[in-house]
Amino acid sequence: MNTQVIVLNGGSSSGKSGLARGLQTVLPDAWLSLSIDTLVDAMPARLTTGGDGIGFADDGGVDVGQEFMALQDAWIAGLVAMARAGAHIVVDDVFLGRAASQRRWLDALGDVPTLWVGVRCDAAVAEAREAARGDRVAGMAAKQADVVHEGVTYDLEVDTTHTSSMDCARTIAAHLRSSRGERTD
Repeated sequence: MNTQVIVLNGGSSSGKSGLARGLQTVLPDAWLSLSIDTLVDAMPARLTTGGDGIGFADDGGVDVGQEFMALQDAWIAGLVAMARAGAHIVVDDVFLGRAASQRRWLDALGDVPTLWVGVRCDAAVAEAREAARGDRVAGMAAKQADVVHEGVTYDLEVDTTHTSSMDCARTIAAHLRSSRGERTD
């Protein structure tokens, strides 16, 4: 299988962005890295304060409305179109809807060769990273650490709690090589 899309799913501050950059370094070919944060950052401000858009509660909870969901569906369709046109895509996402979030991606991707990677990180470590970042609502990392994986099926899981992003990227690259029948040593 020549993987066209790698979907990284994990909670906030689990290390997905660093892992995506690591994948761009260790994988052959040019891989575009696009994050759910890219979509949120591109949205008009009125859709980032709750309601029909996306809202961030003081306790770290995240709520999404119908307009956000429609924009996210369009974003997913756009990324899939890029992959079908030949681009290699690393997607950094947070499956707040758990298995239903993965189902939306599966339906959109169809037969596009995709590697599903669960990015795990101990909640306390993710929470410390969140505090150090300073750009997230406190509590988001702890709330999302486990729930985003519920009911989601992966080809591979990595844990960034004590393993560097680069080492996790190398693990994913080795998995891709072995799935194509290449030597991994």
